[in-house]
Amino acid sequence: MPERMSRDERVVLTVAILASFVSFLDGTVVTVALPAIRNDLGGGLTTQQWVVDAYLVTLGALILVAGSLSDVFGRIRVLRWGLVLFGVTSIAIAAAPTPEFLIVARALQGVAGALLVPSSLALITSTFRGAAQGRAIGIWTAATTGAMVVGPVVGGLSVDLLSWRLVFLINVFPIAVTLWLLAVLRRPDVRAAGRTVDVLGAVLCTVGLGGMVFALIEQPNLGWGSPLIWGTATVGVAAFIGFLVRQATAADPMMPLDLFRQRNFWAGNLTTAFVYAALSLNGFVVGVYLQQGAGLSATLAGLATLPITVLMILFSSRVGGLAGRFGPRLFMTVGPLVMAAGALLLLSVGDPFDYWAQVLPGVVVFGLGLTLTVSPLTSAILGAIDSSRSGIASAVNNAISRVAGLIVIAMLAGIVGGALDLDGFHRAAIVTAALLAGGGVVSFLGIRNDRASAPT
Repeated sequence: MPERMSRDERVVLTVAILASFVSFLDGTVVTVALPAIRNDLGGGLTTQQWVVDAYLVTLGALILVAGSLSDVFGRIRVLRWGLVLFGVTSIAIAAAPTPEFLIVARALQGVAGALLVPSSLALITSTFRGAAQGRAIGIWTAATTGAMVVGPVVGGLSVDLLSWRLVFLINVFPIAVTLWLLAVLRRPDVRAAGRTVDVLGAVLCTVGLGGMVFALIEQPNLGWGSPLIWGTATVGVAAFIGFLVRQATAADPMMPLDLFRQRNFWAGNLTTAFVYAALSLNGFVVGVYLQQGAGLSATLAGLATLPITVLMILFSSRVGGLAGRFGPRLFMTVGPLVMAAGALLLLSVGDPFDYWAQVLPGVVVFGLGLTLTVSPLTSAILGAIDSSRSGIASAVNNAISRVAGLIVIAMLAGIVGGALDLDGFHRAAIVTAALLAGGGVVSFLGIRNDRASAPT
């Protein structure tokens, strides 16, 4: 029979859940608000891309270094920094007078988001041990998954009943509660002796991703012949190559490249890149088109993909157990292919629009495929690495998923043909299906059931 948690353990778990919930909630509410942001501030598709990608650039680049910051300065201190910055930037976004102001605030919010999730998990792993740690992470996962459920719905209601600006103020209350809990938490902060922060690596990664994304988003407006486009693209590529060289030579790298020597780790992360690029593309396009093209309210657009989350909550644990018995390869192969079929079903969307006949079948099939994929994918990646390095392995996988979404949203104008109309929606569905099929093929060819399928 599991032991009861102490008071401090309950507070730690609550803090970790609330801090991560804030970051996850922001990621799910913003897509629903994009059409309203465009209508209020202007800027068209390019502004909508930047609202999403400004956050993902800094988040994806800095989420790896956040673990080192937690070790050097203390998990509680870094978590407090992240919460305060997230709250301040949320208020700034809600008050944004121009698209440019909003985009800069979103980039700073990405910095805050990078500090929250790794520090939250580090707080759990440094507090709980053995079976208690597994139970705590399970509770954390279940609770933070709730952000996927409430985010689009609460965001849609806020947009429809009040303003898109309220969407970004939703975070302020849980942030205040979490800061109060940190103040009453009776435990010393933990620092790791001898750890350093790879500042050069963080700068190179941020400049690399930022340069490439700027070129991809602005290229449809300025053309590849523009010095601003090819210049930033060149700087971005050079900086990212420098980042990889730095990781290969640094004494304490933020992304240890030797992790990729493990077959299931590199294959699993390549699958992650395909699958999460498709998820980001599908989430952006469906959330925006259902409002701008099909004429649904923000609330109904938020509810449209709710079946996906319901299926994941109901069956992810069961699928994870089956993958533990039979190995992840079959699930990671079939799951993305089922998702691809769901994406292709969205090609039935037309005029007149009918959610029940044209969207719901694809959403349900997509959700079933995602449920088959996520737990086995995580198990394969973390199971390939020694448990003592599971933290950095998880951070690398998280960063890859964010960067994959970042790149595909940057390429959105080219994918949809310049406008997110019905034809653009269909183009995006085809690209989504192709990415998912690629993920299934990579899993079939690359994943092995040896270590990752060992029963726990």
